[in-house]
Amino acid sequence: MRRKAIFRFPQSVCCSLLAGAFALAGVPSYAAENDSDISPARTWSNQVRDYAFQSLNDENALSMAAIPMNGPGIDQYINADALMSPGSIMKLVTTYAALEILGPTHHWNTDFYTDGTLKGNTLEGDLFVQFGGDPKLTLERLWTTLQELRGMGVTTINGDLVLDGGYFEIAGGLPRFDDNGDNPYAPFLVEPSAFLTNLNLLHFQVRADERGTQAWSAPALDDVVIDNRVTAVAAGPCPSRRRFTWEPVFHADQRVTVRVTGELPQGCRTTAYLSLLPHEQYSASLIRTLLSDMGIAVTGGNLTGPTPEDARLMLRTTSPDLVTMVRDINKWSSNVMARQLLLTLGAEHRLENEDDDRAAGIRVIYDWLEAKGVNTAGMVIDNGAGLTRHGRITARQGAQILQHAWNSPFSADLLASMPLIAMDGTMARRLRNVGMDGLGRIKTGYLENVRSIAGFTRDESNTTWAVVGMVNTDPAWNGQAVLDRILYSLHHQPPVGTTLSQSEADNNPKVH
Repeated sequence: MRRKAIFRFPQSVCCSLLAGAFALAGVPSYAAENDSDISPARTWSNQVRDYAFQSLNDENALSMAAIPMNGPGIDQYINADALMSPGSIMKLVTTYAALEILGPTHHWNTDFYTDGTLKGNTLEGDLFVQFGGDPKLTLERLWTTLQELRGMGVTTINGDLVLDGGYFEIAGGLPRFDDNGDNPYAPFLVEPSAFLTNLNLLHFQVRADERGTQAWSAPALDDVVIDNRVTAVAAGPCPSRRRFTWEPVFHADQRVTVRVTGELPQGCRTTAYLSLLPHEQYSASLIRTLLSDMGIAVTGGNLTGPTPEDARLMLRTTSPDLVTMVRDINKWSSNVMARQLLLTLGAEHRLENEDDDRAAGIRVIYDWLEAKGVNTAGMVIDNGAGLTRHGRITARQGAQILQHAWNSPFSADLLASMPLIAMDGTMARRLRNVGMDGLGRIKTGYLENVRSIAGFTRDESNTTWAVVGMVNTDPAWNGQAVLDRILYSLHHQPPVGTTLSQSEADNNPKVH
């Protein structure tokens, strides 16, 4: 009796899978081929390698490692020692390191000090904002905190608003990411900063109704004006956001006018997220706007500088714990939050001779990995988020890190942060209707010429596999189908028997 090919899909899921990840990519499937095309003696890893070559036309484009964690299975490796650009799966390294080094209960404080005194309803003195590197200091938390001033009866601050961003030291500057898109103001490009508030974003909306169109932003900052040129048309299907143009015009006085054009059917709305202001300006404008909305006037200007040692604490907002931050970072692949986390590792463990928290954070992670016995040769962390053309890691290194994470006291916290297959985060639309919903927790990566996955997936026998897969090729658009095929095969036909016995590692005497 002939053994079925490892990539032959069950009839109940074959059509839906092909109509999903694989058919969209235009990749031919082994499911459509005759059993005789595949010899029973061929190994799981060889079949994956052949499928990848057929899809990508490059025998070196795929690097992969798959290791069983808690049940039967045979380690599988393909080009596992090739240094590859990982994209956003590098966030798993940063977040796992933070959970063990900072601890899952780590918090960030943002403190409000004054060097003045309260006289009636007036604060006579400056208001200092001492930032603590919070990756997600939201508008809502700032509003709740500043509302306490109103509760104290303060209606006037007779002084300056002074922002203190001394928590981070970045003497070497931040590496630039050369994006090939046409939107330098996109949310994923926001850089980390001690002054970071509300992810430095403005949410613009335009809505059409019988009155015409109305445009607004949240938060509504005095430094940003909307020039709404969207015209309302008769009711009809709502157009995609790509049908609208958002053009910022920067003025000498540091104000920005955002001109939006397009046509919007009545009853529809369109939205855009943009990052338009320097961190210091955005945060000062946001705080002033919130205070103004509460009826509190600040008579002085906006400054940056250190908080005086004799200033007294008036208000404090404390972030959610690190576990919450890690979930946001990995579920939704937040670049700026991951980069902020790397800087925090540096700031909290900076040595006396270090003056750059990015470099210090990278050093801290390398030291931590090497203490675990992970070979970091050739690894390049760069910014901790994977938003880089320079970052590098091997699939074997990634799998070793996942093995340690599986046995970590904080493994549950890290696993809960990863997107669930076919259910949420960046995996919400992948591998639907193939019997794998929720049966894997996979972080994804996406850059030009890069597609990647890393995480844990469960097979039909409830064995959990650590898997790392990276596709580096030009173009890489077929890479997602190849990586989804790996996850599908690990679930439905895992390499567990002697007839599928020899992985690449079996013939590789090197120790890593």
